[in-house]
Amino acid sequence: MHSAAVTTEGDRIRWVELPGRAPVRVYVHGLGATSPAYFTATAVHPRLAGHRSLLVDLLGHGHSDRPVSFAYTLEDHADALAAALRTADVTAAEVIAHSMGGSVAVVLAVRHPELVSRLVLVDANLDPLPRVPGTPGSGGIAAYSEEEFLTGGWREVRDRAGAHWWSTMRLAGREALHRSATHLVRGTVPTMRELLLALPVPRAFLYPEADGPFPGAAGLIAAGVSLTAVPDCGHNMMLDNPDAFTEAVAKALA
Repeated sequence: MHSAAVTTEGDRIRWVELPGRAPVRVYVHGLGATSPAYFTATAVHPRLAGHRSLLVDLLGHGHSDRPVSFAYTLEDHADALAAALRTADVTAAEVIAHSMGGSVAVVLAVRHPELVSRLVLVDANLDPLPRVPGTPGSGGIAAYSEEEFLTGGWREVRDRAGAHWWSTMRLAGREALHRSATHLVRGTVPTMRELLLALPVPRAFLYPEADGPFPGAAGLIAAGVSLTAVPDCGHNMMLDNPDAFTEAVAKALA
């Protein structure tokens, strides 16, 4: 376990690091998750093992600190991650990032281009989302005001999330979880999709085959983003079908 102070108050991001050769690979989890739980099997799989790999927990999540004073915008997450990577002497990393982490990775590549040489986005959020009360994802969390979430809404989210997601979501700070979800559904200006289209680095996007054609696929392909449908999985494809997911990541990094 390694760590780096990433705010002026000294709040620390932590990551599990596996030794190996360059290029460095950085794994970034989604909302309410933690990278070691979601990505360790991927990072050590024979198709991907051997590279220096950082399994990073974003601020407010997993093993990292949970400051209440942090705003948890996508830009804030990206800047904090950048500070951690610089402390770790990482440049030109291959970033593999899931869900909200993919949105953060896109912003990281825009704001700190020297840190990212390639992006592999795993069913990442590219567009603003509606706030939908009673749903289990970010839109359901963001449907609460922060006060509502802190005073009891989090329990309703816990019950909707189910035991698996809650096993890592419960590690997140409650302010961090709500603010991260709120800023995720709000998105960026320009949108994460527009930022991704303009990036000059190699980019791949993985999505569950069961979801059908990915919205806006033609525009992504025209901009040079490779799209891969991963079979027999849902949103958490690295857990649902580890072998197919690892094969898709390996091809994207080839």
